[in-house]
Amino acid sequence: MMEGTDHDDGVSSMERTSANLKRAVQYWLDKSTIHVVPRWCGFMVLLGLFFLRVYLVQGYFIVAYGLGIFLLNNFIAFLSPLDDPLESGPTLPTSDKEAKEYRPFARRLPEFKFWLQCTRGAGICFIMTFFSVFDVPVFWPILLIYFGVLFFMTMKRQILHMYKHKYVPISFGKAKYKDAGVEHSEFGGGMAGASHKGR
Repeated sequence: MMEGTDHDDGVSSMERTSANLKRAVQYWLDKSTIHVVPRWCGFMVLLGLFFLRVYLVQGYFIVAYGLGIFLLNNFIAFLSPLDDPLESGPTLPTSDKEAKEYRPFARRLPEFKFWLQCTRGAGICFIMTFFSVFDVPVFWPILLIYFGVLFFMTMKRQILHMYKHKYVPISFGKAKYKDAGVEHSEFGGGMAGASHKGR
């Protein structure tokens, strides 16, 4: 009886520790969502460390190729719209308001998930370079040429898809207007009006 209780306590403490660890990781991931540039800089550092490791060891080219394909697939998903017109078919507006309404570009893979998947993939591949079982001998120039051809063909197809359906997947945020919110008249609203009255 006592042994079973001890075993259950051990399992429950492990589950508790695992849940706390997941909660802590999720907390820091949530806090990092607004820091776009530092996140991508961290990914580039990790990717640089991976390629430096591959260069110094002169091996693990198949792992680098797999990472390249993985990153390319994620990049295409990042550039692709959530509702693909080829899959769902063209849709017509049902009202006059809907026809005039501006709809922002909705991605199939949002920026944060794109970064997270790329970082996880680069991290896993970096760890794989420390295990000789993944160092499969291969003639790396062939892999490089094949990846270059695959990248060119995939990006060409994606650009033609963008041109055909008239969408631009890159946005630079909201448009900013000059002197937005600044009152120049004598009876300006808000604090501007209060400051004029105090004179």
